[in-house]
This record gives sequence, structure tokens and C-alpha cells, in this order.
Amino acid sequence: MTTTSAKTVLITGTSSGIGLAAAVAAARAGWHTVATMRDTSRSGALVKAAAEAGVTGLVQVKRLDVTDADSVAACVAEVVAEHGHLDAVVNNAGAGFVGTVEQHGMAEVRSVMEVNFFGVVELTRAALPHLRASGGRVITVTSVGGVVGQPFNESYCAAKFAVEGFMESLAPVAAAAGVQVSVVEPGAVSSEFVNNVGLDIPALLAQAGPYAPQLQGYIDHAMRSFGSDTAQTPEQAAAPVVEALTAEKMPFRIQTSDWARTFVGRKLTDLDGSAVQTEMSGWLGQSAGADSTPARTVR
Repeated sequence: MTTTSAKTVLITGTSSGIGLAAAVAAARAGWHTVATMRDTSRSGALVKAAAEAGVTGLVQVKRLDVTDADSVAACVAEVVAEHGHLDAVVNNAGAGFVGTVEQHGMAEVRSVMEVNFFGVVELTRAALPHLRASGGRVITVTSVGGVVGQPFNESYCAAKFAVEGFMESLAPVAAAAGVQVSVVEPGAVSSEFVNNVGLDIPALLAQAGPYAPQLQGYIDHAMRSFGSDTAQTPEQAAAPVVEALTAEKMPFRIQTSDWARTFVGRKLTDLDGSAVQTEMSGWLGQSAGADSTPARTVR
């Protein structure tokens, strides 16, 4: 076993977007960053960004498929064997899916849950013994969609809701063992995440049946949101992740922008659910009511 003096963080989903930005920023903050991804042939953008930031020596690329328990166990074991400790895990890997449950099968629901929920649970479970030993922390990138359910994102939001519930329940138990737990909730982020959903818009609309007008309204809204100048860059959304890594005490719930704080805050004070339902109707091109404000789609 080789013990390194720098603190070690393992981050998932680092080939693009928030994960890539967080990996580079963590290395710039002095962390030895194990940047993982399912397909390491896609590491070129990360390697280039690390070189441009002058942190190549602190960024180590490893393969990790969060849906494969053997891959998770092997990666965690390798990190501990190589560095002697694991001080933090950032659960960032995620997959989007657009569609309503009546129009697609259960296989799609299960696939989204595997990546966005069970993968997070698997890695957290494997890392916890080592994080207890180091007094470490678990940071999970969820979404405002983990607090507010959003049209045509039933499977995605269900998975993110599940992650939030899991982490909120785990947090006091982990804290008693010296491990801090936080969730980070971005809103719209201008990154490859949108492209990774793999939207074939004409096909979606053709298959939407009676929901086609509402789906078109949602797609129009989503394109405006992710294309607007109020959407965050991956670097902006990743900054709170790195701040949480270095904070003496992490808050449990962290939003990455003022818009996200307003949006999530509305849900947390909407006891009968009417305000959220009114706003979501507006996202579909229906009457949103006089008190609604422009909204962003899920990360």
C-alpha cells in the first residue's frame, strides 16, 4: 500500500459537464482526484482540461461503471490500495430520460433508476467503511428535479427523489460515525447532459399520442431554459461541490444558483402542492396562473 499525503476524492461521471469541472477544480484545490467514467476512451476532454489547469499530476482517470457492483468494488479497493485512504466521494454520474410512463416501458424506468439511484447507493455503500476511517464525506449531485417533480421527467425525478430521501435518511447515521453527507442541487446547466439524454424529438412527438401537444410545450420550454444566458456553466455548478469538499462543516442541502434556491424553496413551502402544479402546467404551455415565474428544466 502506498499512502499519499494529499486528500483523495473519487468523483464519478467525469467525462464531461459538472463531473469534469468538479474533477479539475478539486485538483486545483489540492485534492488527489480519482476521476472515474464508464468509458475511459472519453477521457480526452478531462485530460486536456487538467493539463491546461496545471493539475495533471493530481488527476487520475479510472474506469468505473456505477451500475456494476464488481466495477464499484474493484475501483474503491484500487483507490485505497494505491493511496492508503479515501477522504471523499462525489456521486455525479447520471442519465436523463424524457417520456411519460404510459408511452414507454418499464425497462426505461429501471435503467434510469439503476444509474441515478442504485449506482449512487452501491458506491456510497462500498466507500463508507473507508470514509469512516478517514472522517470523510459523501457529496451527491442530484438536481432541483430531486425536489420538484417535472413534466415528462417522471423516471428521472423519481430516481433523484429517491437519492435525496436516501441521503437525507443516511446523513444523521453517517454523521454519528464521523462522515458528513450533502446533496448538491443544480438547475439548468449548459453541458453535454442535455445531449446525453439522446432526444429524437420527431420520434418522441410521433410516439406521444394524446400527450403530443404537452410534450411539444415541454420541449420548447427545455430548449429555452438550457439555451438561456441564465443557465449555469458546468464550472459554476461544480464550484459548490468543491466548496463542500473543503468546508469545515457541509450543509446537507446545497443549491448551485439563486434560481435553484428560489425554485426549491417554493416546493418546500408549498404544503398542498398547488403552487408547483400551477408552475408545471405553465411548462406545458398551459395557463400557469398569475403568480408563476419562468422556470428551468431539470439538470
